[in-house]
Amino acid sequence: MYAIVKTGGKQYKVAVGDVLTVEKLNAEDGAEVNLPAVLVVDGSELTTDAAALAAYSITGKVVGQTKGPKIRIHKFKNKTGYHKRQGHRQKLTQVEVTGISK
Repeated sequence: MYAIVKTGGKQYKVAVGDVLTVEKLNAEDGAEVNLPAVLVVDGSELTTDAAALAAYSITGKVVGQTKGPKIRIHKFKNKTGYHKRQGHRQKLTQVEVTGISK
């Protein structure tokens, strides 16, 4: 049994026991979170209907808060002497899927 969940504008394929890294969620370490399902596959049964998906509950536990890799941004305009250097590290949350239930 697995499900496709949506969080942070992205979709992830999850099964029980998976640890996934998603964009930052406002939750403490060890907190319980619910993830909205987009699709659920249980053996040969496929569920995509919104009313039927509302009955499913995908729960997870926050394992920790981390940061992604450093991204370096360099803007340059030719012949004007314009250089701008900037960096970014995306804040991420690790979530362990604890259950997919109906």
